[in-house]
Amino acid sequence: MLSTRFNASFVLRLSLAQLISWGSIFYLFSLLIEPLERDLGLSRAQVSLAFSLGLLAEGLMAYPVGRWIDRGHERTVMTVGSLLAGLCLVLHSRVTSLAGLYAVWLGLGAAMAAVLYSPAFALLTRRFPHDFRRAIITLTFLGGLASTVFIPFTAWLMKVFGWRDAVLGLALLHVLLCAPLHWLGLRGAPVSARFTAHQADGPVPGVRPLLRSAPFLLVGVFTVVMMSVTVAIPAHMVSLLRENGLPEFWVIALPAAIGLAQVLGRLLLFFFEHHADLHQVNRLVPLLIPLALLLLLLAPFLAPWQVVVVGLFALLYGLGNGMLTIVKGTAIAQYVSRDHVATLNGALGVPMALARAAAPLLLGLMWSPQAGYSHGLWLLLGLSGMGVGALMLAQRLSLRRSSPVSPGLSG
Repeated sequence: MLSTRFNASFVLRLSLAQLISWGSIFYLFSLLIEPLERDLGLSRAQVSLAFSLGLLAEGLMAYPVGRWIDRGHERTVMTVGSLLAGLCLVLHSRVTSLAGLYAVWLGLGAAMAAVLYSPAFALLTRRFPHDFRRAIITLTFLGGLASTVFIPFTAWLMKVFGWRDAVLGLALLHVLLCAPLHWLGLRGAPVSARFTAHQADGPVPGVRPLLRSAPFLLVGVFTVVMMSVTVAIPAHMVSLLRENGLPEFWVIALPAAIGLAQVLGRLLLFFFEHHADLHQVNRLVPLLIPLALLLLLLAPFLAPWQVVVVGLFALLYGLGNGMLTIVKGTAIAQYVSRDHVATLNGALGVPMALARAAAPLLLGLMWSPQAGYSHGLWLLLGLSGMGVGALMLAQRLSLRRSSPVSPGLSG
């Protein structure tokens, strides 16, 4: 019988695959924007659409991937996802047209749906039902270092070998490391007892009123809006920093440091869980994102201190994004319903997919040679403020109704 006790070596192997997958796909795009513009003769908006299409494909594939994993096919799903990522990166290294660029990012989006956090969280919850939070926190510690490791590593590869051969080298990591890690490490997957014909295909009783409730709608606004902001920024991060006139060292070092800040944020959240009121923490954590954006907007006007101000942006953004991953993942359970959390999160799948796809494209469309990213950053600042307000109102309504929510973090 498969053990359900926490297995550190299993989680660390899966974490290594997460580190590679996040670093070589999600964080790759920011480094490719300018080479793609130069070599393919594309505009910023055209290149940005490629990443948006990838995120849209990831969101649309999330539901079928989740069903396959619930049926016990996690080993096949994640192995095929790694092989698909490798194949698409090989094709990316040889892309010569806009249509080809869009095609490979659609494929990479499908691969991300199969290998990033969502499927990993699901399989850890099923494998370690009594210790899944510990497993997920362990996974996100190493996964959070993806930008720290891969932004400077990929930048070095691009400098030495050129961007095409650098992307080809990243493809080999998926084929030679990630695919074997998934195929050999995910044997003996348990089939979820909860996956019944009724739950797979039929309506779940009691969900319909929750879908129309104010707390759910407000948490939905918070989740979708904050997801948009935190997806738009990484896609343009390198160009954003170059636009601020920073030396190339800082252009690479600051995005890399964000990964360390994310891990620090998760350590702080783990501390706050046991030493502070969690609802207050949930209100404060999202505020770090608009505060970070405000610093980035002010940086051009503080020229003597520009590197320091942008460094503070990276620190606050990394801390906020690291903790926000957990806050977004538990808000439904804490303020709407723990009994129907999976179904309610699934109901946000399409809005989240559309928002994730639109955000990088919109930021690219709003860029101009005269104003740079400033107009887009003001929009993101307003959206993040709206998201913070929506969560605060959802908390107030939920606690006023004395809903039976847990004081601790929920998976």
